[in-house]
Amino acid sequence: MHLIRRCKAAWLVLLLACTPLWAADTVDINHADALELAAKLSGVGMTRAEAIISSRETLGPFVHPDELVRVKGIGPATLEKNRDRIVVGSSDRDAPR
Repeated sequence: MHLIRRCKAAWLVLLLACTPLWAADTVDINHADALELAAKLSGVGMTRAEAIISSRETLGPFVHPDELVRVKGIGPATLEKNRDRIVVGSSDRDAPR
């Protein structure tokens, strides 16, 4: 019985320890600043990162990762390279409750 508990506890610790590694590679394109976008998206430098921010401020938040191609300089190849890193957070995340 103790062995089963220890195995469950070890599994939980391992799972929790690995979660930040996975989450650290993702970026919420609706809330990230230019530095974070440039750091976490392959093929995206500061100029394109600032264009992403400008697009979401002008046209509204992204609803789906595919909408990232509306940004000048980001095409299907850049989108596909980064698809697993892109998270689209809700536009009301910071709204008062």
